[in-house]
Amino acid sequence: MYSRWTFALSLLAAVAAPADAFVSPKSTPLSAPTTQSTALYMGPPIDPNAPITEKVGEGSRKYRRTVFTHDDWVQFRSSDRFAKNLKTLFNSGIYRSVAKEITATVTVATVVCLWNAIAGGYQGIGGEMHDPVIPGLMKIGLPMNTFTILNSSLGLLLVFRTNKSYGRWDEARKFWGLNINHTRDLCRMGTAWYGKMSEYDTTGFMDSASVDQTGIDPVKRQEDLQRLSLCTWAFVRSMKRHLSPVEEDEEEFQMELRSRLPAEQAEKIIAAAHRPNRALQDLSVAIEKLPMHFVRKNELNKNLSIFEDTLGGCERL
Repeated sequence: MYSRWTFALSLLAAVAAPADAFVSPKSTPLSAPTTQSTALYMGPPIDPNAPITEKVGEGSRKYRRTVFTHDDWVQFRSSDRFAKNLKTLFNSGIYRSVAKEITATVTVATVVCLWNAIAGGYQGIGGEMHDPVIPGLMKIGLPMNTFTILNSSLGLLLVFRTNKSYGRWDEARKFWGLNINHTRDLCRMGTAWYGKMSEYDTTGFMDSASVDQTGIDPVKRQEDLQRLSLCTWAFVRSMKRHLSPVEEDEEEFQMELRSRLPAEQAEKIIAAAHRPNRALQDLSVAIEKLPMHFVRKNELNKNLSIFEDTLGGCERL
């Protein structure tokens, strides 16, 4: 009994004690980097005179690359969505993008029905049959066997194409997910390991302690880590532009690079034959300039190899 009370009191004391391991360390505040940023509008066109091709169909794809949030899920699970969808049926982007196909199908069906009513008679609302308006004309029709035979093949084709399309989308999304994870990993390791160098960096590292390098300039540290962060962003942004149509993203890409990167670096990436590879080269140089042990630099460079794999995979897709 005494041991139980002792254990309980020890547990309460441990909970009440301050947990220093989870308290942010006190550090000298650094001045924010003086970099320009752009506020680009990524939504659908606001101008009512914008061409219809920018609002529906292929032109609207660049405005649909958003992330589904919790509020969106609540909206799409709402019990009122059926009535809302009915009210906005003719404003649907899908409906408007296939309006020509729908119009052609409805027109052909209407003409065939009218022709067969004129040539072969028709049934009234009360169920009575009426004679042909113009006797002797041949009715238009196709045998049902054709549709019966093709139904199974058409269904398999549609399922196959849908699965392949979703598979390609899912694989590309996984590649971008790897990019997100490893950009975070790269910046995290660079920030945590900055200035951690062995006293015997030019020889071995197994028998040498990893100690903080003395005399680190806070301004120099901020500049180096800012360069690492910007070079990481430049690669991902160049990869996005590399995989997008020229007319969709080129102007915004050049604007963002010139506003965030040094002028010389931005122009070299813009003029490069393969922009993501050029951005990876800049990122490699930024890692090499960090004051840390070469073994830790190798760990950072492993993320660059993964970036190359995701880039090649997206190019294949």
